[in-house]
Amino acid sequence: MITKDYHTHTYRCKHAEGDVSDYCEAAISKGLTVLGISDHVPLPDNRWSGIRMDMSELSGYCRAADEARRLYPRLRILKGMECEYDKKYAAYYQDELLGRLNFDYLIGSVHFFPCREGWRDAFWEIKDSNDLRLYARHFIATMQSGLFAFMAHPDLFATGYLKWDSQSKECSAEMFEAAASLDMPLEINAGGLRKPPVATPEGERPAFPLTPFWEMAAEYGIRVIINSDAHRPSDIAGKTDEAFVLATRCGLAFAEI
Repeated sequence: MITKDYHTHTYRCKHAEGDVSDYCEAAISKGLTVLGISDHVPLPDNRWSGIRMDMSELSGYCRAADEARRLYPRLRILKGMECEYDKKYAAYYQDELLGRLNFDYLIGSVHFFPCREGWRDAFWEIKDSNDLRLYARHFIATMQSGLFAFMAHPDLFATGYLKWDSQSKECSAEMFEAAASLDMPLEINAGGLRKPPVATPEGERPAFPLTPFWEMAAEYGIRVIINSDAHRPSDIAGKTDEAFVLATRCGLAFAEI
């Protein structure tokens, strides 16, 4: 049974429901001992504002997490953020969030990756091997920044790149090699198991986690963290037992933060 969940979102990100206290109640009811609150980080330049809180909401987010620690002493509550990486945000993450505001951890996440034309959506715009290489390159750069406790859903590319072929294996190997050298835990994200399956040439499968990806991860000694990626209080611990079965079957080691 998974008793720690480090990846959850509140209403502030504009595509989730509930506030910190609602997630605490759900976590206690499901037997969790550690709850990480990790909404999508607000960005100083307001980039991708439709899927994250505004900067004006940051102080309220911090107060909600701090108040929850007082109200739910039986639950270890960690204050975090899920973050996109761009080197121009590095000082903000390090000095403001991890520094002045005393965040417990930051999650590295690649929902968007840079390309010649700008930024592409990692969910749906990885269609060919060049897109996949750009995604992997940015994923590795995010890890190498040294800002993040672990990396969220590394196999997110599988929602759009539907083949497990030589290109996806090669890019995955590069990501694993970097993660192993940095001792960076990777997340098996149970949120993908709650999404509708995707149709591939080999038949339907979950959007992620991608089973052959994690089978390959075991060859590199990758450590993993299992999270729900909850966007509603009822999502807490949702499908994490299935993710745990996958990790165990693949022989993966577990990490904590």
